[in-house]
Amino acid sequence: MFDAHLHIFDPRFPLAENEGYLPDPYTIANYRHRMRRFDIDGGAVVSGSFQGTDTSYLRAALAELGEGWVGVVNLTEDATDEQILELDRAGVRAVRFNFKRAGGDIVGLTMLALRAYELAGWHVELYIDGSMLGSLEPVITKLPKLSIDHMGMSDECLPYLLNLVDRGAKVKASGFGRVAMNVGTALRRVHAVNPEALMFGSDLPGTRAGRPFLDTDIRVISDAVGGDLHMVLEDNARAFYRLPAKDRRIEDPVPTLPLVRPEPPTLRLKRSELPAPPTLPLPRIDPRSR
Repeated sequence: MFDAHLHIFDPRFPLAENEGYLPDPYTIANYRHRMRRFDIDGGAVVSGSFQGTDTSYLRAALAELGEGWVGVVNLTEDATDEQILELDRAGVRAVRFNFKRAGGDIVGLTMLALRAYELAGWHVELYIDGSMLGSLEPVITKLPKLSIDHMGMSDECLPYLLNLVDRGAKVKASGFGRVAMNVGTALRRVHAVNPEALMFGSDLPGTRAGRPFLDTDIRVISDAVGGDLHMVLEDNARAFYRLPAKDRRIEDPVPTLPLVRPEPPTLRLKRSELPAPPTLPLPRIDPRSR
């Protein structure tokens, strides 16, 4: 599985209150323990509002997590080209616009996003309340690559969300405990527009959500997308984050041996072509034996 949306709050690095709230520590060890039931072999560590534009924690996390893990950062509009390229070398693959918790100048951020895309191929991840999605749609559609966090948060945004999906946007199937929507219906409708759009994310530790990720959330996704579950749990996100596709070829531990080719069958011959049997001499009879 690929977890396309999780947060790490490492107490070794600075955190800042947001709206008077400060999260408890949530380390890589905490995350691994929580997800030990699942075969997680990659994911996207997403910078939260508490981390501002500090990237020190993210660099440390990606270095510890290793291959298959990528980062999503918050950046100021005046971030330099060299900063973007340096972060790309560290494993960052996207910039996040947090209009739900932080706000910002959409025009300036859009210019930053276009520059990051040209320099490093980064996409934008948008955390936004559904009520704002419609008003920002004209600007959002100018972004070359985009994903929407937590399915857009509400049923109110669904028509705008589906329009963006039809234009190529991706959608995080995450944060089921923080949305105001019928999750199953939203998943089915997004999947119907584009089966490659949905990307699973645990949203752990689920800070300020009504509830954190539950193992049964995977069943909700499965019920909505059916046989495309592997795409939602892994393939779509790997492609979007520019990671190698997962090889699912299964080696047969006891391969079936090839059949031995039989000898060619004996051809039937006509009776006239059969060789004549040898003529045996008649036995000699002694007349005295009578």
